[in-house]
Amino acid sequence: MDTENPLPLLHQLRERMTQRELAARLNRSAKTIARWESGATPCPPMVAPALREMLREGRHQPITSPGFTFVDLFAGIGGTRLGFERAGGQCVFTSEWNEWARQSYTSYFGKDHPIAGDITEIDPDEIPEHDVLLAGFPCQPFSIAGVSKNNALGRRHGFEHATQGTLFFDIERILAKRMPKAFLFENVKNLISHDKGNTFRVIRHVLEKKLGYRIFWRVVDGRHFVPQHRERILIVGFREPMDFTWDELRFPARPLDLTDVLHPEDGTEKPESHFTAGANATVDSRYVLTQRLWSYLQDYAAKHRAAGNGFGFGLVKPGFDHYTRTLSARYYKDGSEILLWRGARKRPRRLTPRECARLMGFPEDFKIVVSDTQAYKQFGNSVVVPVIEAAAKIIVPRVLEMKEAESGGIVQPRLPMVA
Repeated sequence: MDTENPLPLLHQLRERMTQRELAARLNRSAKTIARWESGATPCPPMVAPALREMLREGRHQPITSPGFTFVDLFAGIGGTRLGFERAGGQCVFTSEWNEWARQSYTSYFGKDHPIAGDITEIDPDEIPEHDVLLAGFPCQPFSIAGVSKNNALGRRHGFEHATQGTLFFDIERILAKRMPKAFLFENVKNLISHDKGNTFRVIRHVLEKKLGYRIFWRVVDGRHFVPQHRERILIVGFREPMDFTWDELRFPARPLDLTDVLHPEDGTEKPESHFTAGANATVDSRYVLTQRLWSYLQDYAAKHRAAGNGFGFGLVKPGFDHYTRTLSARYYKDGSEILLWRGARKRPRRLTPRECARLMGFPEDFKIVVSDTQAYKQFGNSVVVPVIEAAAKIIVPRVLEMKEAESGGIVQPRLPMVA
């Protein structure tokens, strides 16, 4: 049995996590965490291993003895990298064209290697050998919202989109050159049905017939991990025949609740930047909707209800609603898809960028170094980190098997694969 005093670990975590978030991870109540922290109740030694694991998750450290290597394409702010680093991998190449996303990425991961820009200008010879290719190529041309918008504006969408839709074929160039042992793609659920299924058929043809990969896909809803309804397709491919099945994907026994990601506003977390202030770390009034915007959103919703449409804002009530609608990159405009109810006579507010980070499963020590507008775009475009981490746990063991078979030796992952 672990006899380590867990209190120092608890205090370290409380520098980066709220009592509610910590309680959710340990399947305890926030009051229990508060009693441990104050010394009113002894913190049981048995929780020490879990606390140590959470400390590791929330602190980025360079991988010195990796079990495998990977490249991070269309990297955004690094959510996919986080999931595979936690599985023991080392990132050896990154590509991201957006300068603000690059700033956030570098702020957290450091400068262990230069970040390449526009993938269309990258020669595959410049990309180092790697075991796994990760890519969340732009989803707007395939998303329901993206298709509707492009149709309304008379623009092409999907593979006919003038720029973004063709980026899949840049991934094909890299795969054809390097032939990594495996890849993982993340995209919107609508990728399967876009253009009556033709888009996905083209993708399958390229991956299976032209490149020879065995592919497996599954739509996963992020609400199994975080309090957000966010359906995304995960496509994994292996260079060799593999006994892979998505049925091995493990969901947490208790996903985070909506209240777990919100600022508690009771003094149990420290004020941060301009998001919260005062002794109780109260959310700044700038996040409360103006009367003009709130009236507009209500009138807009009423208009579409009368027309039989489903358009409108998404109002969630903490303590009653357990998850939100999908956070999108347009959240900075009016916050309409996720508004927090504050009482019958009060205007609702939008999430702070820190709450958006938690809603996407980013660790507490992930620095938000850009403006609110850019932060909302970045988190809305990102992946749900725990989803990627869960996928990595069932992909990586197969990659290590392939490495072992190639080397004739035993390759151990840096971190244990746990369910």
